[in-house]
Amino acid sequence: MSKTTKDPIALARVALEAGKEALPPYSHPKSPHKFTQPQLFAMLVLKQFFKLDYRGTVEWIGHWAELRQALQLERVPNYSTLCYAHGRLLKKGAPSVCLM
Repeated sequence: MSKTTKDPIALARVALEAGKEALPPYSHPKSPHKFTQPQLFAMLVLKQFFKLDYRGTVEWIGHWAELRQALQLERVPNYSTLCYAHGRLLKKGAPSVCLM
């Protein structure tokens, strides 16, 4: 039986846990290690949930302390970080184009 939620905090927690199970922490050993791939994945899930663009998603996360806590974020990424993560995580094999 499937469950749906309208609670973005609960969705963020579930998406983060799913990302931790499915993804390695970082895309490359020499990456900056500012954000984990599961965190970026969860933020992209929230982008779809809120039906926002990258900048709007970052804005929401920046203003919502409880959401940042659920995502275990110490800082908020730049919108371009989400755009590149989208190309890397959700569109494997497709070229990533970030037009804002």
